[in-house]
Amino acid sequence: MPTETPARSLSDRERDRLEELLDVLPPPLEPLDLSALDGFLVGVLLQPRAVASDRWLVHVTDLEGRKVPPSVDLAPIQALVLRRHAELKQAIAARQWFDPWVFDLEAEDGQTAWLPSQVVLPWVAGFAAALDLFPQLLQLGDPALREPLATLYAHFDPEDLEEVDDLRELINEMPPPESVSDAVEDLVRCALLLADVSLPRAPSRPRGARRG
Repeated sequence: MPTETPARSLSDRERDRLEELLDVLPPPLEPLDLSALDGFLVGVLLQPRAVASDRWLVHVTDLEGRKVPPSVDLAPIQALVLRRHAELKQAIAARQWFDPWVFDLEAEDGQTAWLPSQVVLPWVAGFAAALDLFPQLLQLGDPALREPLATLYAHFDPEDLEEVDDLRELINEMPPPESVSDAVEDLVRCALLLADVSLPRAPSRPRGARRG
């Protein structure tokens, strides 16, 4: 059987370039930052029915989906975003580890360290934004979704959990991650668990089996 050509990962330089292109978009546009963008793409990819790129790309350059001025060349932004989308899509389809775009936060006055939840929150916020815009995953209602969703939404402040109030009790029972690496690992683990529900893989046929 032919295998799909692996998606080409963005280099650090290309990722920095994408960040620059998003940062210079003119107001009132509010583009996603890199970490939120990564979580957003995963949330889009986990939908049980594929979301057309023209529906979700508009929210990359502005969360509200406002139009970009004609003077802005969207082609370089979209090309880089679509490559990351393809990379994540392949990893999720194969249930393979991927490296979430999670970055260290700058220390503030008098602060020695950030809590793990604070570090991964931008990624989770992007993921949650995708599920707000495209709620088909949440509408599946499968009990197997509860644990991974609760693990992700547990990074939010309790006052911001109105959208997933049915998960509140489960969230309250969960201990916080002990380290940033544990929190990052949970992002990938939960994404793949959600994929098992929304994007189930067809069982492979035994080697040598033939169609009837």
